[in-house]
Amino acid sequence: MRSYRWTSRLTVGTVIAAGLSLLIGCSTQNGDQQKTEESTASSPQATATTEAPTPTAAPGEVAVSPGGVTTAVGADAQSTEEEYFQACHAAKVWMEAQGGDLKAQIEPYLATVQAPDAAPGPGTYNVAWAQLEPARQAAVIVAARAAADELCS
Repeated sequence: MRSYRWTSRLTVGTVIAAGLSLLIGCSTQNGDQQKTEESTASSPQATATTEAPTPTAAPGEVAVSPGGVTTAVGADAQSTEEEYFQACHAAKVWMEAQGGDLKAQIEPYLATVQAPDAAPGPGTYNVAWAQLEPARQAAVIVAARAAADELCS
């Protein structure tokens, strides 16, 4: 029985040592892979498409583009499902009519619905932009971004 205990301890020790080696090997390999990815990302040959970050605003704040367009409102978006669909659809129809990249049309669309002389329509829940409370303005912006991402359905 003693040899059995010794063999059992040896086997358990071997398994633990092998497991540890495997973990250390994986950790080192991931570190090497991360270093490779970092060096590839910083090399001049690496090409990556980067999009402009989505504007955000702190609670109670408003983000305004250099062109004077409100691009984010620091409030939780509030709309019904039907209102969201209508606002998203209205934005998408407008963006498609302009042609080109839909994402490039977000700010021009928002400028159009925010214009002082803009007629209220489904894109702004049939209320003038200036009359919308912040949560509703945030919902218009969310719907416009969804339209650009073709997520109106």
